[in-house]
Amino acid sequence: MTKVKTILVSQPEPKIENSPYFDLQEKQKVKIDFRPFIHVEGVEAKEIRQQKIDLANYTAIILTSRNSVDHFFRVADEMRFKVPDSMKYFCQSEAVAYYLQKYVVYRKRKIYVGKRTFADLSPLIKKYKEESFLLPTTDKLKPEVPEILNELGVKWKQSVFYKTVISDLSDLADVYYDILVFFSPSGIESLFHNFPGFKQNDTRIAVFGNTTIKAVESHGLRVDISAPTPETPSMTMALKKYIDKVNKNK
Repeated sequence: MTKVKTILVSQPEPKIENSPYFDLQEKQKVKIDFRPFIHVEGVEAKEIRQQKIDLANYTAIILTSRNSVDHFFRVADEMRFKVPDSMKYFCQSEAVAYYLQKYVVYRKRKIYVGKRTFADLSPLIKKYKEESFLLPTTDKLKPEVPEILNELGVKWKQSVFYKTVISDLSDLADVYYDILVFFSPSGIESLFHNFPGFKQNDTRIAVFGNTTIKAVESHGLRVDISAPTPETPSMTMALKKYIDKVNKNK
C-alpha cells in the first residue's frame, strides 16, 4: 500500500489541545483534516408538543449524549419549563454527566452515571421503577436502547428532540485523502449521498464499531482499519498501528 500522508476524519475538530489526533499528526508527520459528514439540528418545541410531550409529566431524564443534554435544556427553555431541582438525571457515561454541569449545579442534583454503554446504565434505571422517565433523543436511536428499557419494565417515553442531518460536502469533490475515518453508518450514508459514484480505489477506510463496518461492507467497500479491538481500543491507536506499518521504509 502507498504511504499515508493525508487523513480526513468525519467529525468536528477536537476542541481540546491535547487530543491524540494532534499527537498522531505531529509524530507520524501526516496531515489530518476534520469535517463532520453529518450534523445535528434541533426539533422545534411545537413539534415536540405534537409528539404529546409535557415535560411536567416526567421525574427523570435519560441522557445518552452531549447532544441530548443540550437539546433537553434548549426545549425546556423554549417551552418556558423550569426544570425542578428534584429532577433525576441518568447519564450514560461520565463524559455526559460531566457535560451536564453546563446546565445544573452538579452537587445539588440527583445524578446517576453509567460506565460507558447504555446496558451499563440499565441497573441504575431499574432501581427507580417508580419514576417516570423521558428519553430525549435523535431520530437515529440505536434499537438496543428501547429494547433494554422495555425489558426493565419501567415507565418511559421517547421523544425526538434533535435530528441527524447529512452535511453538504460538495467542496470536497476533487479532494483526495489517503484515509477516510468513519464513526457511524450515517457517515457512510452521507458519503454516498454527496458522492453517489464514489469508488474506493486506493483510499483506505477506517471505521469505528461493528455497525459502521457493516455499513461500509454493505456498500461494497473495503475496511482497511478498524477499532475498537483489544490491541487498539481507540481510533487513533488503530491509525498509528496502520501508519507505522505502511509508512515504514518508504
